[in-house]
Amino acid sequence: MEFKPRAKRSLTAIIEDQAKRWELNEKKKFKQTIRPVIAISRLPGSGGWFLAQRVAKDLRMDYWDRQIIDEVAKSAKVSKRLIKSLDEQDKSMLDDWIESLGERHLWPYEFMEHLTRVIGTIGAHGNAVIVGRGASFILPPEACLRVFAIAPLEVRVNNVATFFKLTKEEAKQRILSVESERVAFARKYFNVDPMNPNHYDLIINTQYFNLDQASKVIVEAYNSKDWQDFSAKKVIK
Repeated sequence: MEFKPRAKRSLTAIIEDQAKRWELNEKKKFKQTIRPVIAISRLPGSGGWFLAQRVAKDLRMDYWDRQIIDEVAKSAKVSKRLIKSLDEQDKSMLDDWIESLGERHLWPYEFMEHLTRVIGTIGAHGNAVIVGRGASFILPPEACLRVFAIAPLEVRVNNVATFFKLTKEEAKQRILSVESERVAFARKYFNVDPMNPNHYDLIINTQYFNLDQASKVIVEAYNSKDWQDFSAKKVIK
């Protein structure tokens, strides 16, 4: 897997630009079929973060990573602004998705409630790639292609050591720490084991695919899947 640094950009600028695009978009979902999102989970050091950016570029989709989603979810004001960008029928769909989580989802504090609704709002708008933050467990399978990027530990250690200029032992410890945190997060807030392959539609081993190849596999899977038409029940009276 190839590692290339991404361009720096203000999180606030990214969020503001996205909110404006949604607010200025006059095409309501009841006039068109929703384009589902792609949720990419990843083992630390597998290159899933870079892969997600490449897929978003290849499919011309919006890109949301953990930092952006967290920034939005921390602000109730911003979260509510994004949710207001939905029409009433899309808000109803978002409520249905959240309700369908049932006992799987726990909201011990306000941040998680906003996080869930932010990811649900992105899913309702569609046409986006979301990295991490439980998107694969929040959005229903019929509205989301759930991808898990993996690689053997040795490969991931080499990737992290090279990218962050660490020793292999330092890289290994960083990987194990982050991996443990992600597993704990999923188990605590979604009551699932994120390492279970049954939670995903597609698993990519980046040891055997470079960014271009891995992106093509995901794009093909996305374009080949029979998606539910959420706009079908939205009839203009």
